[in-house]
Amino acid sequence: MSAPDDARLRLAVQKKGRLADDSFDLLARCGLKASQSRTRLYARIAELPIDLLLVRDDDIPGLVASGSSDLGIIGGNVFEEEALTGGAGEAEIILPLGFSRCRLCIAVRKSQDYAGPQDLAGKTVATSYPALTERWMRENGVDGRTVTMNGAVEIAPRLGVADAICDIVSTGGTLDANGLKVAETIFRSEALLIGGGGTLPPAKQATLDALLARMRGVMRSRDAKYVMMNAPRSAVDAIRDVLPGADSPTVLDLAGAGDMVALHVLSTDAVVWEHLEELKALGASAILVLDVDKMLS
Repeated sequence: MSAPDDARLRLAVQKKGRLADDSFDLLARCGLKASQSRTRLYARIAELPIDLLLVRDDDIPGLVASGSSDLGIIGGNVFEEEALTGGAGEAEIILPLGFSRCRLCIAVRKSQDYAGPQDLAGKTVATSYPALTERWMRENGVDGRTVTMNGAVEIAPRLGVADAICDIVSTGGTLDANGLKVAETIFRSEALLIGGGGTLPPAKQATLDALLARMRGVMRSRDAKYVMMNAPRSAVDAIRDVLPGADSPTVLDLAGAGDMVALHVLSTDAVVWEHLEELKALGASAILVLDVDKMLS
């Protein structure tokens, strides 16, 4: 039997864009699929009593703060900007999600010599994040001003609107194409799961607990590897020290192999070639590294 509408957890997510793609990928890895087209404003998840609200990213903090949505997935840059201007109300961070990472940077003309924040004194900075930019300017004693632009911020210096910009940077290609270079990184962002800060009804809290367990399991499995190998029993402790984030290994005797045993180890951090070379030097052989699709503690 499906849950009544007032017992279904409401989750606001960005309708389109990189954050939307990453959010739906997270939900899919949690075993949750939206039943409606993402071109609509509403979708229902069958596997848990969750309804999705598909909205603009800058609407999400307000929806959560007002109680129109119980939860939201939002970029840290947008949430912090809204929090500084009062638009996030009592909304609070429940869980950093570790994807859609980016950075908010001050950028100046390539031809400009930049020695530090003091070089922006008396200058105008164009940005879509005036509150974050002005906070950084205050903290660094920069006597300048901001001008707010909602798009195409990178062309502001070329148009003579501003001397510098403050905008989201991923690869830096857009800055380079517009004759700009990064001068300062003022904020590092990632996707966040946010909530209203109040107490949920028991049915909704139970759904939230189940959702968080799945999300944490997906996050733990993102870099996790299951490593199997044959190795000397005397090297077990050294092998565990080599593998990053390794749990206690499972040790199995190998028939007729003397001191050699089979090791199964869950490593919660990335396993790189250098680790395998160290294992080989400790006497390990037949080393197999497998991706972990799901984890639940």
